[in-house]
Amino acid sequence: MASTRDIRRRIKSVRNTRQITKAMELVAASKMKKAQQAALAGRPYAQLLADMLATLATRVDESFHPFLVQRPVRTRGIILVTTDKGLCGPLNGNLFKLVMEIKEPAKFAVIGRKGSQFLARTRRDLLADFQVNDHVPFVQIKQVAEFMVQQFLAGVVDTLEIIWPRFRNTLVQEPARLPLLPLQNLPDAVATLRGGPAGATPKADDRPMLFEPGPAAVLSALLPLYLNREVYHHVLDAKASEHSARMVAMKTAKDNATKLIDDLTLEYNKARQASITQEILEIAAAQYSQ
Repeated sequence: MASTRDIRRRIKSVRNTRQITKAMELVAASKMKKAQQAALAGRPYAQLLADMLATLATRVDESFHPFLVQRPVRTRGIILVTTDKGLCGPLNGNLFKLVMEIKEPAKFAVIGRKGSQFLARTRRDLLADFQVNDHVPFVQIKQVAEFMVQQFLAGVVDTLEIIWPRFRNTLVQEPARLPLLPLQNLPDAVATLRGGPAGATPKADDRPMLFEPGPAAVLSALLPLYLNREVYHHVLDAKASEHSARMVAMKTAKDNATKLIDDLTLEYNKARQASITQEILEIAAAQYSQ
């Protein structure tokens, strides 16, 4: 049995660990709430953009824009959204399993240090590595989206997809993959912006309208906004997933530390009781021998 001094040291060490994990749990909970609020705050913008795209979709030929043209896929372009830090359970590991399932040639743009480290270890083609703050500035996400769009238009990649941890609820975050370019059709893009399933009928304004300089030019200006908004929304989703997973992981660690402290305290009391009993026996034996 360990000495009482060693047990006291272990109890002190575990208690310090529990204090740290509790603080990290509270910080992650606060950041998760802010990320969810940021995602909800963007819904009115997405709704207005969806209405404008639905109105334009009936007035232009979808084949005129490079975002809408289908072409043979030789190299896939993927935006991989991971975390910068660990201690968030299996969140990144599940994303990496999804990446490992990709057998075709692919080039990656990564948001998050863990993703770039994984691609370096597996020797996959990394085009660019981006860092995004916890409050997710739109200007940083716009740089990522515009970089990959340039690669798509230049023919370096033939598709644009995003892999991220989708936030379901506080306990469930699942890896997901969504094709972004080329767009299959505008109605599906509108349904995605509205948060509904692909194939839903878009709500278009059929009143006579005059577009300046023209419907095609206006649609050309709106499609990049649509793409930037989609990437931005999924990065916000990934941040909420990260903080939620970290909060759950830290809560589990805190609960395990509390249980370990209870077990060590019981062991300490037993060792102390055994020591006291041994001392009483030694005193009684000494007195008897006299």
